[in-house]
Amino acid sequence: MSVSNPSHAHEPTLAGYLTGFGLALILTLIPFGLVAWDGLAIATTLVVVAICAVLQVLVHLIFFLHLDMSEEQRWNTISIAFSAVIMFVLVGGTIWLFYSLKFRMMVGY
Repeated sequence: MSVSNPSHAHEPTLAGYLTGFGLALILTLIPFGLVAWDGLAIATTLVVVAICAVLQVLVHLIFFLHLDMSEEQRWNTISIAFSAVIMFVLVGGTIWLFYSLKFRMMVGY
């Protein structure tokens, strides 16, 4: 009975790269198609584009950077999760600030 080596559980393969490329291509073409088609409401299009962007980041992290929840990758995964939280706070705070400023500037009109 052979025991697999957990450090080589997620080695780069051509099939993995091609799968990642195909998923990244699909997740790029969906937003382009929605914007070019112009058949959905703007809010719906923005939500779909944002979801595709987040999914594409995950595809790149998994298929191209080979990050997973294994013991060897734990610190990399934690640092990326922390960076994602910080980015969420910064982007969310900026959008909230701009929306608040727009609302306050339009009160007098």
